[in-house]
Amino acid sequence: MRAEHEAEATGAESGAGPGPGPGPAGAEAGPAGAEAGPEAGLDAAKSRRFPSITKDTARPEGHGRAAPGDALAARQWPMLSVLAATAVGLLLTALNHPRFGVLVIGVALIAASVLRRVLPQVGMLAVRSRFTDMVTYGLLGVAITLLALVMEPKPWLDIPFLESAVRFTVR
Repeated sequence: MRAEHEAEATGAESGAGPGPGPGPAGAEAGPAGAEAGPEAGLDAAKSRRFPSITKDTARPEGHGRAAPGDALAARQWPMLSVLAATAVGLLLTALNHPRFGVLVIGVALIAASVLRRVLPQVGMLAVRSRFTDMVTYGLLGVAITLLALVMEPKPWLDIPFLESAVRFTVR
């Protein structure tokens, strides 16, 4: 496989492609591409295949000419606010207030879902498509919030089938 890529690369550099290329006025390329003009070498070099070695990275979301280079950090406030709320939740959990800590983390994820829906550019909070991000953040936030509400001792929310399901699975 690697030999094929190297052969194609050397063939593209010398002007001979994998097959006959469009030459001048219907002429077919010979074994070394001698009959084809300089256009055949350019056509063979413009391959639609992905390069085997990546030479560049994708531009970040929201990157454009509208803002100078240092303004890109200002677009990260939605992600920073969600991370700050999550850090507060983890701190509360570590300080022996697990219900409040987990509740803050769940609400932070629900807020991330709302921010992803409302704001046109959210910086690094955008990971996937808008719909997928909203559903993922929203479902995780609701699940974590529900876990905080049914947490023992003295749960704030009583779900009857949940108790029987836990008894069934944990004996």
